Amino acid sequence: MIVGVPREIKTDEYRVGMVPGGVAQLTREGCRVLVETQAGAGSGFLDDDYVKAGAEIAKSAADVFERSEMIVKVKEPQPGEIAMIREDQVVFTYFHFAADRALTDGVLKSKCIAVAYETVYDRKGKLPLLTPMSEVAGKMAVQEGAKYLERPQMGRGILLGGVPGVDPGRVVILGGGVVGTNAAKVAAGLGAQVVILDVNLDQLRYLSDVMPANVQTRYSNPVTIRELATQADLVIGAVLIPGARCPTLLPREYVKAMPPGSVIVDVGIDQGGCCETIRPTTHADPIYVEHGVVHYGVTNMPGAVSRTSTFGLTNATLPYCLKLVKLGYKAAAREDPGLAAGINMVRGKLTNQAVAESFDMTYEPLQL
Repeated sequence: MIVGVPREIKTDEYRVGMVPGGVAQLTREGCRVLVETQAGAGSGFLDDDYVKAGAEIAKSAADVFERSEMIVKVKEPQPGEIAMIREDQVVFTYFHFAADRALTDGVLKSKCIAVAYETVYDRKGKLPLLTPMSEVAGKMAVQEGAKYLERPQMGRGILLGGVPGVDPGRVVILGGGVVGTNAAKVAAGLGAQVVILDVNLDQLRYLSDVMPANVQTRYSNPVTIRELATQADLVIGAVLIPGARCPTLLPREYVKAMPPGSVIVDVGIDQGGCCETIRPTTHADPIYVEHGVVHYGVTNMPGAVSRTSTFGLTNATLPYCLKLVKLGYKAAAREDPGLAAGINMVRGKLTNQAVAESFDMTYEPLQL
């Protein structure tokens, strides 16, 4: 099989879909790997590093898409890339279809095999290809929130850890999964007062056992969310429903009641976000102020720490790449139901029910 790795072109995206070590493993399996020139530069990999690992350097994305049977990327295809996708080509990347109807329609029209990182399951029912980036984003959420709480950044002028005689900052985290857990660790380490909300009592019990004394857990409901959010310095949206759009847990009226200069960091923005007033932003222009509250909605947060993120992501994706190239997508999906769950589209048919429901589109069960 010919596997292609194009350079990411989303604004301020510096990750790459495969490291040289991954290329070496694929070539040992008999694959040809085409890597677009400078694809790894943002993560510290030179073209020569890929050549030494056995890759062929392609001069353009068009060359990669035209010659490859499987494309391995990081972010959802941009409009120019969608136009290059071929029928029956396997595209293995983050898609986040439920937040973008135009993307969904465009990829459907291409009649490719769309395998979405974010809906692949493992045997424990976890999301192994989303987890490493959720870990990064959770930690970054506190880092970015702390920065934008500074007064020159239009924040309240709050130091999350406080100082002796002065209260620390108050951090509210909506969701106790991977993002929320990692955000709580960092916020607690800085000395903030932290509250995690979730509807999973078992997860709340676990977090109560493992978190330090400055982290509290609360069962999530609209009254509690409003009570805590309107007193918070930093609210972190850490909600995920696999493949589907995030529920709105922080409506506009709650945002209006938050302290002026407080900050919202919505990590679920890729799936629409859980805050009604959030909208996608970029690393180049990461924030805006609405109702006096600073909003941070960068859709590719881990891209800013690209070397760490690339290694974390590709460590998780490579075993699935190897399975796809060895067996083909049909046999691989028959062997691994969790990988089958990642197949969102096949030849113009939408095979992910959550995405179909998000847009009231026709859902067709995956046929293998």
